[in-house]
Amino acid sequence: MYGFSFYLNNEVDQLSEKQLGLMKQVGFSGLFTSLHIPEDDATLYRKRIKKLGELAKNNQLDLMVDISGGALEKAGFSIDHLSELVTMGITGLRMDDGFSMETIAACSHQMQVGLNASTITESELTRLRQLAADFQNLSVWHNYYPRPETGLDRQWFFAKNEWLRQEGLTVQAFIPGDGEKRGPLKAGLPTLEEHRNCLPLVAALDLEQLGVDFVYVGDPTLSAKSLAQFEAWLGKQRILLSCQLFENASQSTVLGVHYNRPDVARDVVRSRESRRKRVNEVQPLPLRIRELGAITVDNSLYGRYMGELQLCKRNLPADERVNVVGRLVEEDCSLLPFIGANQEFELVEKEVTTHE
Repeated sequence: MYGFSFYLNNEVDQLSEKQLGLMKQVGFSGLFTSLHIPEDDATLYRKRIKKLGELAKNNQLDLMVDISGGALEKAGFSIDHLSELVTMGITGLRMDDGFSMETIAACSHQMQVGLNASTITESELTRLRQLAADFQNLSVWHNYYPRPETGLDRQWFFAKNEWLRQEGLTVQAFIPGDGEKRGPLKAGLPTLEEHRNCLPLVAALDLEQLGVDFVYVGDPTLSAKSLAQFEAWLGKQRILLSCQLFENASQSTVLGVHYNRPDVARDVVRSRESRRKRVNEVQPLPLRIRELGAITVDNSLYGRYMGELQLCKRNLPADERVNVVGRLVEEDCSLLPFIGANQEFELVEKEVTTHE
């Protein structure tokens, strides 16, 4: 499951409705917001959360609301009357500070409850089991970290997730966006520090490999290119790559959908379809060093390999048998490690866009 964020410091209006509809169309199914509110904004936030809940229901989005002790009451709601929140379209509460195990256990029988993945302890889980909490409705959510250098360590994060999953809990974490950044620091909202300046899809795929079940975009928006990449991934499990073609490159050979071979090579991604295509004899081109991200096509000097298309996963020397016909845009090179066995990928020229 993938989700995105909308923050209540913004008005919930027609533009918001368009944004939520677009994210649903791209393939996102979860929505996250926070109800940490200043005193003078309480009535404003109550109005906005009701509108957001309505939009979430209309778009069939799960809506998780981050709260701390007293936040619901400030907005005019009650932890003792969760049915009102469910009716509004709120499907879950991330309950961090200020809630007893008894309250959490009781709430878990009425709606989804998110706990702090980084701080939850074995004794607290034991207590929740003693209180007969509904673990089918419990999940654990890592924080995002607005301040640079404070995001989580990779090895610690992986070990923590291994334990949480052994306890039967689903794990959620955040990736940064590459559109509008959330203030005041506007330095991204990742869970892992190493993801702070990553391509969003790279961060998402990495989290999946680290045992994360639910990936949420922390920042308010994604760029048009990232939306297109997520649309391809969520809709077709396809990795979309932008490239630049050199002179004399055959668009029909390079552009379009390819699949990596089932036997994954160390140095290159090998298009399994490319040699099956009927091609005219591929004449050798002037030598070029095969840098990381280079797109190559084997020429006639390679015999039966002629026509094979490859993407270079590392710097390789020039080879007279291999024509360098283009290259991936720099930021998309970071997606190469995620093109595994039989993985579908698509090469498109330069920038890509998605639904407007």
